[in-house]
Amino acid sequence: MPREQRSRPWLRLCPLKAGRARGGAAMLRARWVLPLAAGAGLGAALARREPRERGDAAEGLLARLPVLPAVAAASLPAPPGAGRTELSKYGLPGLAQLRSRESYVLCYDPRSRSALWVIEQLNRDTLSGASDRAACDFQEDDSVHEYHRATNADYRGSGFDRGHLAAAANHRWSQKAMKDTFYLSNIAPQNPHLNQNAWNNLEKYCRSLAKHNRNVYVCTGPLFLPRMEADGKMYVKYQVIGKNNVAVPTHFFKVLILEKESGEIELRSYVMPNSPVDDKIPLERFLVPIESIERASGLLFVPNILRRTSNLKAITAGKH
Repeated sequence: MPREQRSRPWLRLCPLKAGRARGGAAMLRARWVLPLAAGAGLGAALARREPRERGDAAEGLLARLPVLPAVAAASLPAPPGAGRTELSKYGLPGLAQLRSRESYVLCYDPRSRSALWVIEQLNRDTLSGASDRAACDFQEDDSVHEYHRATNADYRGSGFDRGHLAAAANHRWSQKAMKDTFYLSNIAPQNPHLNQNAWNNLEKYCRSLAKHNRNVYVCTGPLFLPRMEADGKMYVKYQVIGKNNVAVPTHFFKVLILEKESGEIELRSYVMPNSPVDDKIPLERFLVPIESIERASGLLFVPNILRRTSNLKAITAGKH
């Protein structure tokens, strides 16, 4: 990771208004705060495996991914000390909830009724096919306990779109893969203007990159960023919708891991506010150092990637 990216202690981001293009300098003066810190420690990484045929749904995408964020600890941690068996006698109340589906891997957050992150693999093959979005319906995720899952009724009349994290259009290769993206566990409340314009442009950009690279791994998730209020103190505030109190993120992130034909790994990381954004603002204005997302989300990307390669190039604003 370039040294210059680690020099600033924090970066501020603002919710941009539709029709008002603001530059990077204005973004730095806003009240939203996205903290920066160098990624540290070694995260859990999946062992590399040979790709399987897409028809094998037993492990889905999980068998094909080279990198997962470090928060995704899938094994049961043993409490330290001689009494560790007794401590887990009646079970542990919660662990990271992984869902491996045909088109993505998801880590579910039962508190927010949405995902902590969703990671998908894009390439020329995944983007082609005859899958029909009109044949897909938003549906509850029955694999999530009923106390902790969102329903379509939660979104009804809320003023928010059901925003895909793993995008449906990324998976035309299989009707089942596209249908899987409509589970509400892969959905978060998203401002309609953002969802249908600037965020949609970012999704299209991801697909364009997949046409010119061997693979593009896309990790998407919500952020709940602190904001300075009138009393000069920092608060994390967000709306909830529906009877299940589905959390409305303040921002969204998208981390792109590009496998170049040359073997180089390129990293691009974006953050957008969950509010109207002028779709004429260049996408590069939303590039942020990866450390800012790692710090704000509690996830780690760089340590895992560096376990796979030493040929890593991070793209930030003004560096192309």
